[in-house]
Amino acid sequence: MDKRILFSIIYIGGVFISAVAQILLKKSAGKTYESRIKEYLNPYVIISYAIFFGATFCSIFAYKGIPLSFGPILAALEYIFVAVLSKLILKEHISLKKFIGLSIIIAGVIIYSL
Repeated sequence: MDKRILFSIIYIGGVFISAVAQILLKKSAGKTYESRIKEYLNPYVIISYAIFFGATFCSIFAYKGIPLSFGPILAALEYIFVAVLSKLILKEHISLKKFIGLSIIIAGVIIYSL
């Protein structure tokens, strides 16, 4: 397997787990807590920030094999992951405008990758 492909997969994996963390934070935000401390120190929030921490290390490691200019292109995939996970987990609607925007992002990543 090409080195760039392997490191791209690692980067995309970090982007995906970051999207999972965002969904966890959204689930946490939808709940009511009896105090501000419990609002910020509950399992969803703590796990989310731990996941963000891990995702950062995936990104840093992946930059060993991908050009710096390619990282932000792959990072844009997070919009896709968040939209899909929101639809599946939170049952949110994807509007036509959002679908068109997500399609443009996918097209841009594909064009840049070629």
